[in-house]
Amino acid sequence: MTSLDAAAGPTGSTAERRVDLVLEGGGVKGVALAGALEVLEERGYRVNRVAGASAGAVAGALITAGIPASTIVQILRETDYRRFADGPAWTRFPPGAALSVLLHQGIHRGERLRAWIEEQLTAHGAPGSTGTFADLVYRDPDPERTAVSGPPYRLVVTVSDLSSGRLRYLPTDADDLGTTPETLRVADAVRASTAIPLFFRPERWTSATGTTSWLVDGGMLSNFPVSVFDRPAGEVPRWPTLGIKLSAKPEADHGVAHRITGPLSYGRAVLDTVTGFYDRLHVDASDAVARTIFIDTDAVRPTEFDLEEESREQLYRSGRQAATSFLDGDDDHEPWDFARYVETFRGGRPASSPA
Repeated sequence: MTSLDAAAGPTGSTAERRVDLVLEGGGVKGVALAGALEVLEERGYRVNRVAGASAGAVAGALITAGIPASTIVQILRETDYRRFADGPAWTRFPPGAALSVLLHQGIHRGERLRAWIEEQLTAHGAPGSTGTFADLVYRDPDPERTAVSGPPYRLVVTVSDLSSGRLRYLPTDADDLGTTPETLRVADAVRASTAIPLFFRPERWTSATGTTSWLVDGGMLSNFPVSVFDRPAGEVPRWPTLGIKLSAKPEADHGVAHRITGPLSYGRAVLDTVTGFYDRLHVDASDAVARTIFIDTDAVRPTEFDLEEESREQLYRSGRQAATSFLDGDDDHEPWDFARYVETFRGGRPASSPA
């Protein structure tokens, strides 16, 4: 991949291609994210920083490790997701699954997923990498800027801390969870972010004071932290932060319709409303819609680990098509134009950025 340090000013051909990304989670739907990333890479975009939860954290870990998007597509195409369902044999039956939830708060251990992340980073990442966030310290391309806007790492993984009832940003919050940003392994952060409640067992991290934090899927509290890299109000961004969302573009009221016919549909509506409200506050904003690639993946469930090859390919094609439509425009919106976005929503023109 082309070095990010090659970026020039906003009027140059390379600086316009520097981009921060926020990737929504979605379990096995990650290949749709990879399809969109592949199009961005083909158009010359070079990823600066990535934030994500669940599948977004997986894709973010791979792309910030320097793995080309085309390779990420190949990895996710060839991966047998069924291997991640690593609960004991007795959990394959409803009584056993229920007992595992009762005893361990989740059916599957998640250890194979953790090992898989380590394997990919080792096999495809940069030579000499440690697999920790020490590899991903972010330095602003402008040597005169000492303060970094947003978390000071190229990868931000969100997790939901059930013990404190708050969203955690890893590795920034690592000190509060019994480790340090520099020693935290990327695979451990991603494992925590992918802990879909009840399906995977939560991660339990113990701080130096002996306090235990129960960590689960970051999507519980924010599946789409689109503003994480935004500069403070009044400051004009030097390059775009784009979101990639694993759902169709919201309708005019930006809500999600629920057809409630009984206790189960009522429960699903409650869960979706609770877990999605925070993000809808962001997506409701027109500036968020203007910079987000929406991929319609609603036909696939996040925990559909026995995903058919045809469905996997459809997700990939949907990701590519959504990114292409976003960049080139379609019947619903004009082609993406960063200068126009800044002028419309951030009150100015793109700020300059040195080589």
